[in-house]
Amino acid sequence: QVELEESGGGLVQPGGSLRLFCAGSLRIFRTYPMHWYRQAPGEQRKLVAGITSGGVTEYADSVKGRFTIKRDNPRTVMYLQMNNLESENTAVYYCRAQRDTEELWGQGTQVTVSS
Repeated sequence: QVELEESGGGLVQPGGSLRLFCAGSLRIFRTYPMHWYRQAPGEQRKLVAGITSGGVTEYADSVKGRFTIKRDNPRTVMYLQMNNLESENTAVYYCRAQRDTEELWGQGTQVTVSS
């Protein structure tokens, strides 16, 4: 059973914007902290941003001021607004929910920043 599903990736030029979406089940959005991770070819998966069920956020230094994470718990959707994209942001982006010993991942969505 798929409990997290990303969408919104695509091809964008440097300096452009994209909004990623992560849809999930109500049981996750009620209480689970959630995160966006990225994985570029040949690299480990890295944290991009996180948000608690109450809306407290954190960001990787490289995206502060350019990316914004939000969640709409009643609609069970998490967003990642990405502005002023750079070629270095090219990666597969994953959403993650984790609480206690349970860890859930989506299947990922590809973001390519290229002219």
